[in-house]
Amino acid sequence: MLDKNLLIVLGATAVGKTKLAVQLAKDFDGEIISADSRQVFEGMDIGTGKDLSEYEINGLRIPYHLIDIKKAGERYQVNAFKDDFYEAFQEITNKQRLPVLCGGTGMYIHSLLQNHDLTAIPVNEDLRKELIQLDKKKLSETLDNFPLELRKQADYSSSKRLIRAIEIARFLSENQGFKLQERAVLRPLIIGLYNDVEIRRAKILSRLEERLSNGLIEEVEGLLAKGVSEDMLVFYGLEYKFVVAYLKNEIDLDTLKERLGTAICQFAKRQMTFFRKMEKDGVQINWIEAEDREILKNTAVDLVRRNFN
Repeated sequence: MLDKNLLIVLGATAVGKTKLAVQLAKDFDGEIISADSRQVFEGMDIGTGKDLSEYEINGLRIPYHLIDIKKAGERYQVNAFKDDFYEAFQEITNKQRLPVLCGGTGMYIHSLLQNHDLTAIPVNEDLRKELIQLDKKKLSETLDNFPLELRKQADYSSSKRLIRAIEIARFLSENQGFKLQERAVLRPLIIGLYNDVEIRRAKILSRLEERLSNGLIEEVEGLLAKGVSEDMLVFYGLEYKFVVAYLKNEIDLDTLKERLGTAICQFAKRQMTFFRKMEKDGVQINWIEAEDREILKNTAVDLVRRNFN
């Protein structure tokens, strides 16, 4: 069995994730699965940085999934993403190709790497009051008293997580009709791209100017004309939120550029903070500086070769 069965390329906005993911998919016979919470919507192209032209290299079209699968104006949540991801993952692996998950929505990616299906199991406050008095060693021993199948995904790293694992095991032992959804076991290699803060800021502002020149405002006007509500566009955030304010004459063009540029930079910072939190939760991310594209590509290719071949 191969050591890894999923390649993940993540990073903050404007760092060049798609370009690298597509190149790796080409080199290693893969298909892209998008992990972007807004690229799922049809007609939201410029504002989400869909850049579908990037999925073609030298005339070869790299297949992609979870892009343009919902109508603009609809909602899309993490549980729907997980269902759609596993469907795409199985489809790709059935063809003996490499699934390449690419995106910056950290919550979506992290949800696949944690056993979030267990969140359906309710809290037992009485049990927690008993367990909180026990030290970590005693909690581990208590958890080990349950059958292996009820604790095989348990996290023994902290008292808090042990208490939750015992709570889950107790619930499952007392509710044997409760069925957890069977999912493929993911063994990911995760590549993270990063840039120096000033370089990241410059790229974000340059890309914003490009998007405004290439029809971002007209895209939002078109969505409104198709019946997508202002409230939903504001809900989608960033480009859509600020362009709506501009179209309502609440801000002028210069203010739009200034505020939106600042908001995207702040968003990129939050993305990186989330990825660092994932690492604290035990997720291993192989970080590569994205400034030199040739070094980036060679380093990433070497990582994939060592883990998948």
